[in-house]
Amino acid sequence: MNILLVRVSSLGDVLHNLPMVADIRRHFPDANIDWVVEEGYVSLVRLNPGVRHIIPFALRRWRKRLGDKAVRAEIRAFFRQLREVEYDYVFDTQGLLKTGIIMGAARVRKGGKKVGLANGSEGSGYEGISRIFHTQSIPLDPRTHAVARGRLVAGAALGYAVDTPADFGLPQIPEDAARPDWMPAGPYAVYFHGTARDAKKWAPEHWIALGRELAPMTILLPWGSPKELAEAEALAAAIPNARVLPKLSMADAVLLARRAALAVGVDTGLTHIAAAFSRPVVEIYCDSPRWKTEGNWSPRIVNLGDRGSPPSVDEVAAAALGLLKAEH
Repeated sequence: MNILLVRVSSLGDVLHNLPMVADIRRHFPDANIDWVVEEGYVSLVRLNPGVRHIIPFALRRWRKRLGDKAVRAEIRAFFRQLREVEYDYVFDTQGLLKTGIIMGAARVRKGGKKVGLANGSEGSGYEGISRIFHTQSIPLDPRTHAVARGRLVAGAALGYAVDTPADFGLPQIPEDAARPDWMPAGPYAVYFHGTARDAKKWAPEHWIALGRELAPMTILLPWGSPKELAEAEALAAAIPNARVLPKLSMADAVLLARRAALAVGVDTGLTHIAAAFSRPVVEIYCDSPRWKTEGNWSPRIVNLGDRGSPPSVDEVAAAALGLLKAEH
């Protein structure tokens, strides 16, 4: 059986879609599973050995230069690759017009199905027009967890119950594996402090106070934009043993999360990646609903705060120190 998953973005949403792969292969071990994803997230999906082929999608880059001959050639090549395989099932778990168009362009065998969401979750960017590309639309409770959404859609279409913990299919790495130059030789904590929406951020003075509680542990500060770099530099100047990292590729950012002895982060993709690897993680919710993305698959994940009620420094420090103590 050939199955295509269409989940192109964003980082956290692509991550939360990964357990679909383990579910499908648990019930259909011989299934071939392909995935359409934004080119920037290919390195994440590639970590899952259950995915056969990855079809990179580059709309974010293409739409800036649609008049270029080379870009138009890339777009034609994308659709050729998309249509090389005849699928039994195509799943669009994003529910946008752009993902519906991808689903519509994919080939299915006679009797095959194109399956998607009948409705969005609370606060999602769901676009109802995407249903015109479906042969089957699966309704879900509007408060379905982000990880459960794709799993339930696939289970409903393929005829199995979703009754096991989420398996992201992300392999662990040996502790003695080689480390890049920017990574400390010993254990470290990482602050995933940056996010696109300011309201989701935890106050800088809170990060500083937490850093003093964690001293003398090394704290690494990644960043993804000039604004986040300035914020990281300000935190590093006030936190003992804190270090601002160089600009990291997506693969290196995933490695950073994967090797952390402790990750503390706001509701953002890299925090959720650390949780998917079941690293000791404190997830901080300030202005987004906790029910939607909280890590609920491992006792190594502590979720604090909620929309409109960020956690205190004492709460986060107690959780972080408790996780570190449990590891030793």
